[in-house]
Amino acid sequence: MDMALVQGIGVKVLLAGSAALLTYWVISAIRLIISARGINPLIKQFFTQIASGRIDAAYLLTTKNYRQHVNRTAFIRFLAGLELNKYRNLKSGRPRIQEGRIILRVKLKSEGATELPLDFTFAKLQDNWKIERISKV
Repeated sequence: MDMALVQGIGVKVLLAGSAALLTYWVISAIRLIISARGINPLIKQFFTQIASGRIDAAYLLTTKNYRQHVNRTAFIRFLAGLELNKYRNLKSGRPRIQEGRIILRVKLKSEGATELPLDFTFAKLQDNWKIERISKV
């Protein structure tokens, strides 16, 4: 009889733990989705500005901290090194939250099989997202 009671309690504890873990995961996913709103339009705007030749407008989509560390000339050299004109499609990955910032991996795809993965780090400043960092993976 005691063994059946222990097994019953063990199953209940396991179910309670699973429910708590599932609840935590759902709350985290909802928080991430809500906090990441506005990032995809920012990425689209960034690449649209670059494609239309308005590099200064794309540069202004970055944070002041980014502009202090990466001057306009270095930004242009970085973009030229990426050879963005080869790529036609953009696929964004799943965002990650790290220290109040959101990191999103974006893969640029060419008509061939080549991909260019870039990590964008975003910071929210006064209810608007700005690009904090761009790095080639």
